[in-house]
Amino acid sequence: MVGAHYDRPIYREEQDKRDRGAVVRRWGKAYFEAVVKGYQAARMAVIYIPIHYQGKMGRVHPVIERVLTARDQEMSRRGLGDLHSQGVEAARALSADGVAPLEKRPPIHRVEERRIAGPGGDIPLRLYWPNDDKELPLLMWFHGGGWVLGGLENSDLHCRQLANQAGCCVVSVDYRLAPETPYPGAIDDCMAATVWARKAAAELGMDPGRIAVGGDSAGGNLAACVAYRARAAGLPLVFQLLVYPITDADFSRPSYLDNAEGFLLTRSAMQWFWDCYVPDPAKRTAADAAPLRAADLTGLPPAFILTAEFDPLRDEGEAYGAALQEAGVEVVIRRYDGMVHAFFNMITDEPVAQIDAAAQDAVEALRKAFL
Repeated sequence: MVGAHYDRPIYREEQDKRDRGAVVRRWGKAYFEAVVKGYQAARMAVIYIPIHYQGKMGRVHPVIERVLTARDQEMSRRGLGDLHSQGVEAARALSADGVAPLEKRPPIHRVEERRIAGPGGDIPLRLYWPNDDKELPLLMWFHGGGWVLGGLENSDLHCRQLANQAGCCVVSVDYRLAPETPYPGAIDDCMAATVWARKAAAELGMDPGRIAVGGDSAGGNLAACVAYRARAAGLPLVFQLLVYPITDADFSRPSYLDNAEGFLLTRSAMQWFWDCYVPDPAKRTAADAAPLRAADLTGLPPAFILTAEFDPLRDEGEAYGAALQEAGVEVVIRRYDGMVHAFFNMITDEPVAQIDAAAQDAVEALRKAFL
């Protein structure tokens, strides 16, 4: 068995040495027990201790708390008791209003809109180039939103950031949404876009031998599912960047119960998303819907999985990492303490160390994969 590797916690402010030592000792013991009882059974080779907010655990970061309060106030102003009870259009309107303003988006060398033929009609794409170099590596990016919400605008900010900082091209895919197009429409579109990008890579100044897939939430699900399908199709991929991915339809995991309400993404919202995307429960165990249910994960590309402490999806994301490791796939899991679902995309009124660290970790993982 390969031994686990432990990062030291990252402290962003100086603290009393006695308090720091107590936190490290307390976390170290609990973490060791969790590894022995859970991850050791899955032969977890690499797992990172979370980045702690000021060395403390068990609370939402105060800046994130303000984001949650503002979100609740906006929903109340719109007469929404939750994200989904008033239907798809109300949920999409709320999601669209959360798009980063143009002045917050970093400049980038080149952006181009394209449409390609897909299995259900044209698929809109947005392509990003950080420079004019030839044979740049490529990241296929699939946006989040529970397969129901979101689009190219929702992902524009971090697609620019990832392209600029990782030195790669990014192709963002505007796949068909549920419930208008249920499973397998979204994964069919994402797979078709990835096949197209590999064929068109030379023409676009990209390296067909260095293609990674990535996404957040439902987009992380689609990235994992594209990697699964690509293996069967003989389409080589070098990496998976999975940001708090959906990997299963089991709503009984501890993170679903502990974080059912009050942390942006709710348990009931996730049940609604699954009802929209895969309305037939019998199909929710398909490997290209719930990759954690796949019988064989061998031969998949290396993965970096980001999870958040107060996220219903935390446990299934980490369980998927354990399953990948059990299958012999190189995987790194990093949990960010004090964070909630969607923190990777949040614009806050002051810097948050965990958000900055997650962005940098993602960039470093991509750079390493593209070497």
